Amino acid sequence: MKKRTLESILHIALKTFPVVLLNGARQVGKSTLALENFKNYVTFDDGELRLYAKENPKGFLKNLDLPICLDEIQKVPTLLEYIKMHVDSNRANGAFLLTGSSNVLDHKESKDTLAGRLCTLRLHPLSAKEKNDKSDENIIEKLLNRAFKLPKREYDDEVIKHILEGGYPEILALEGFAKELWFKSYVATYIERDARDLADIRDIDSFIKFVNILASRSATLLNKSSLSNDIGIKDITTENYLSILTRIYQATLLKPYFANIGKQFVKSPKVFFNDTGVLCSILRINSKEQLLASAYSGQVFETFVFGELQKHLSYLQKSSQMFHYRTNDKKEIDFIIEVDNQILAIEVKQSSSVKKEDFKHIIDLQNRDNKKYLGIVFYNGEMVVEFSDDLVALPMGMLL
Repeated sequence: MKKRTLESILHIALKTFPVVLLNGARQVGKSTLALENFKNYVTFDDGELRLYAKENPKGFLKNLDLPICLDEIQKVPTLLEYIKMHVDSNRANGAFLLTGSSNVLDHKESKDTLAGRLCTLRLHPLSAKEKNDKSDENIIEKLLNRAFKLPKREYDDEVIKHILEGGYPEILALEGFAKELWFKSYVATYIERDARDLADIRDIDSFIKFVNILASRSATLLNKSSLSNDIGIKDITTENYLSILTRIYQATLLKPYFANIGKQFVKSPKVFFNDTGVLCSILRINSKEQLLASAYSGQVFETFVFGELQKHLSYLQKSSQMFHYRTNDKKEIDFIIEVDNQILAIEVKQSSSVKKEDFKHIIDLQNRDNKKYLGIVFYNGEMVVEFSDDLVALPMGMLL
């Protein structure tokens, strides 16, 4: 089993709060992480146990040996109210670890958020660093500290391998066609099932069509009306489907960035799939050759960089935010990351060469704003190329 970056943060949270909620998509490793830290463990995938907890929540909690992990808590959201009462009368930090594959705090039946008693953490699919046994390395810290040293070598094959595999731990033990079968099963078993659990989806075929079309638009501006027209559904249905995918941690909407630079900004978010393995499977990309020949290859590479940055930001233990940048006159920067008072402006280029022209929109922003931006272009080359003190091109291999 790969060591998870989140584990040290989980230990701190359990020492600080009576209840810790560990969220994340199905099969990202929540149960494995919980079992490594808790002897007492029950899962609400067990139908009889779930019924007992729903019908007699007080009796259920009374008979538990604490500390304990309650897995798939979103299946019994009403239990939160009784956990709160239990914590208020018997407060002990680290008493409950709750895990969920959809955000239980968004459920209509969740009457109480356990404010002041609960810490929420997110476990992402494995990062490339975790897969390479470098769980203590944080790419955001490296960028902020300008730690750009990197051996000169070819990284593209390894980057593509990570893209095609994605970050679900079970994939690491599979080869060839078995991986394709796993991803197809994941979409059919987990994404469809969780969607049904969250909402009364009358037409599952239109939902799956939505997932397929949205995959072709990962790393692009969200256009709800266009999605609705292509699928043949109403805008309100599109919004519902989007909400479902984000709540089960399959997609993320990245908010736009605004700066006082005398320009008007596009207000639409960008949409990203959270795992490139799932994304490639839906797009029927199963090899390096298919990826490089695909009309979606640039979007897939950008989605990969987004996913890695998102993981490392969530594990940074600092106040941070990520945005996309686009003005009405089509000045575009893939990612703006703010950490405390430092700002990164990041572009992703699929090509194996880089030139100063690739920084043009970053330079435009640097010239217009009084804030200081470190401009970075991730590309598919071998060398770190510093064009100036505030402009540097980095191989995507830095993410590995």
